[in-house]
Parts: sequence; C-alpha cells; structure tokens
Amino acid sequence: MKIELVQYTPNAEINIERAMRVCHGGDCDPNGTVNKTFVQNIIKLGHESPLEHSLVTFKITGVSRALTHQLVRHRIASYTQKSQRYCKEDPFEYVIPPEIEKDPETKEIFEKHIEKCLDSYRQLIAHNIKREDARYVLPNACCSDIYVTMNFRELRSFFKLRCERHAQWEIRSLAKKMLSMVYDRFPVVFEDLYNMFILNK
Repeated sequence: MKIELVQYTPNAEINIERAMRVCHGGDCDPNGTVNKTFVQNIIKLGHESPLEHSLVTFKITGVSRALTHQLVRHRIASYTQKSQRYCKEDPFEYVIPPEIEKDPETKEIFEKHIEKCLDSYRQLIAHNIKREDARYVLPNACCSDIYVTMNFRELRSFFKLRCERHAQWEIRSLAKKMLSMVYDRFPVVFEDLYNMFILNK
C-alpha cells in the first residue's frame, strides 16, 4: 500500500475559517493565522458545512479491489480507478489478508487459488476473449490503484467510520495513514480525530 498526497486547497484551514466567519461573525487574522480555538469549537458544535470548501486529493496504489469497493461507498467524493477493462492483468499483484498469511496451510490454499485465477484469465485472453470479459475471473485480492478527492467534511466522516476498530483491517490501515498525512498539514481540523485514533490506538 502506498499513499501520495497529490494536492490540496491552498490555505485550506484559513479557507474553512473564512466560511465559518460568514455564519458566526468576526474577522480572520489579517496575517493569515488560523484561529484554532474558533475553528475547533465550531466543529465541536457539529457545524461542519464550512469544511466542504477545502479539498484534498490522494493517489492510492497497491490496495485490493476489496478495499476499493468499500472506499467508493463514501459517495461525497470523486474517484478514478485503474480499469481492468483496459489494463492487462497478467501478471497481477495481490493482497493477502494477515489472518490467511500467518498460517502456512491457509496461505497455500489462497495462493493456489490466485494461480488458478491467473491461469483462467490467461486462457480466456488466449481464446480472444476481451479483457472486459476475462476480468470476471479475477479475485477481490487483485491490486488496484485509485485517485481520490474528498472535501474535509467527508474526510472526517470517512475517518470516523474507517479508523474505528471494527472496520475491516485493510481499509482501517489506509484510513489511519491518510489521517496521519492530513493531520501533519491540517492539524487544526483533524487534531481531535488524530488524538482519538492514532495517539489513543
């Protein structure tokens, strides 16, 4: 799994404070310093619409399609994913769940199935079956790449759901890494969630 923070709204936290000031009054610091107490208090009140005015984009690679199927359920976002219709998956990288990998017997069962999937895919391609149809035999473990843009409000919602200990292990790992990355740049907006899910893990 690799995550790259591709781009984000310039002066994102100041941008959010400006939007909050429209509703709650007062002025922003003329020197461009965000008022941490003000912004965090408004977030605590549950008034999160100003967070929608700042965005962040990630490039995520080396994750399973099982993960991306969960990720795209967060609908207030934009996604562009590697296409199995146009990209040849021969060979393909794949993700092994830790519970399977730690046991040699279950790991062998898993890897034999992966080999069968790849062999079936190759045979279909050899029979002039289009990639868009041959891909039906590929497993959820197959690695994918995805480009993701979310506003800060949706990011907070995503972190609350996917950093939580009952979330599936792979997307939880992704969410925690994403949270650490945005906290480094935007601590005012994400400090509470960072403290909850990263510091107090």
